[in-house]
Amino acid sequence: MRRWTAIGTLSAMLLASSVGPVFTSFIPSAHAAQAVAFNDISKHWGKATIESMVTKGILDGFPDGSFRPNDPVKIDQFVKMLILSNSEQLPNGNRSWKSAFLSSLSEDNRTVLSQDYRYYDFKPSMTGYWAKPYIDVASDLHFLNRSRYSDFQANMTRENVAEVLYYTLQETEYLEDEAFSRSVAQAYGDLTSASDRMQRFISEVLVKGIMQGYPDGRFGVGEIVTRAEALVILNRLTDPSARIPVAPSADKLQRLVPTTGGGQKVIVFPDKRMWDAYDSLLQAGKLRGTNYDVVNTTLRLFKDLAEKNAVQSSSSASAVEEADIWLDPAYNTYGITVRLREGTLARNNEAITLFANQLFGYNAFAFNKWFAAVCAEVEAGRPLASKQITIGTDNVSVLVDNTAKTVVFSVAASKG
Repeated sequence: MRRWTAIGTLSAMLLASSVGPVFTSFIPSAHAAQAVAFNDISKHWGKATIESMVTKGILDGFPDGSFRPNDPVKIDQFVKMLILSNSEQLPNGNRSWKSAFLSSLSEDNRTVLSQDYRYYDFKPSMTGYWAKPYIDVASDLHFLNRSRYSDFQANMTRENVAEVLYYTLQETEYLEDEAFSRSVAQAYGDLTSASDRMQRFISEVLVKGIMQGYPDGRFGVGEIVTRAEALVILNRLTDPSARIPVAPSADKLQRLVPTTGGGQKVIVFPDKRMWDAYDSLLQAGKLRGTNYDVVNTTLRLFKDLAEKNAVQSSSSASAVEEADIWLDPAYNTYGITVRLREGTLARNNEAITLFANQLFGYNAFAFNKWFAAVCAEVEAGRPLASKQITIGTDNVSVLVDNTAKTVVFSVAASKG
């Protein structure tokens, strides 16, 4: 079977629908695995990526030997390229999902693929709308909202691309700290011409290093995405090593924090107090030897190595760390969560006290005394009601789950 380019497929179908059957030559799929030599990209800035992505079968050239890198990409073509870029071509010409892509998906999305798309072949539909198989799977994986598009044959704009990437990232990676991404995007002069919703999408793809602006300081709101640009963007999406790094600035209270799976993201802290609290959180973890980890702005404290391995591998639905010390920069809130199993306080008291001393300063004695009293009551099985008190200039709320013997101390600076 011959592979058709997205543009060639669309053109042929339009002609067929208007003047009857049409027979046209297209580049066979076997060519995708061979070296490519197009006659119109020798000096193009995206030459290397174009050739690489074509050999992977993501997009083809045209029968006249051209690639037409500056031709616009339609919405349906981009969706097809998005799906294909998350798959790999097998020696027999068929395709399968990349293992890294499958492992990045939620359990629900993996179930969608294994049940609803177990016979998915990555090929266009030969009856009806050619792009339907690609749009359907992208929609069911929540990479796009089908109802947002009235015409899938329209040109893809840069903000359209940013939106699809945003939702794809949400399902396959994680979203960056919005305060940081917005601060990066503000450098582009035409950002305000996009809606606030679109600004959120644009900010995310800029800070992820998947898209970038133009030399004149614009993002290019409303401008059309070309074939070459689409391939470069999708290459960065699927290969994080190809992304353009955006460095945090300590002067702006920005720092890299670890994410699940060994990645990193930038967090913007609301003030110097929380910036310093993060440092004490890291110091507190080290007091537990190796029985801790840090994910985003949460320090997880484990009973032992077995519990740590169980939680990190998600091998057990009931596996959970015995204590957390956490910061919530978005709400300028600090907290300590303690699950009062046998020995929990003894194992974690030193780490919790170190953090509390730094956070509360002169008022740490009052907090530590109250913390110990509350935990002692709950651990002994004497029910306590949730309550709030003031310590220094902080409001400290206590949420108690007596059945699970879990106590959450949430700290927020008083606004009074």
